[in-house]
Amino acid sequence: MNYKVSYVVIGGEHPGAIANSDTPPQVGEQVQLGDKTFEIVEVLELTPPRGEFCFLHATCQLVEPHANAEWND
Repeated sequence: MNYKVSYVVIGGEHPGAIANSDTPPQVGEQVQLGDKTFEIVEVLELTPPRGEFCFLHATCQLVEPHANAEWND
């Protein structure tokens, strides 16, 4: 199955993206959009699958870097 996924970011701090995938996104997974990492919080099927093709909507939220993270030079 081929998936066309519309990624929408909560809060509008990122424009989101549309991407093709061989596997459907799952709630709790992380996805890289540009230089930022997002966690998927909701996945909805936009239309019923047609043959080998499916349209999905994935709502995401920004994964904040840990405030106490140590950076190695």
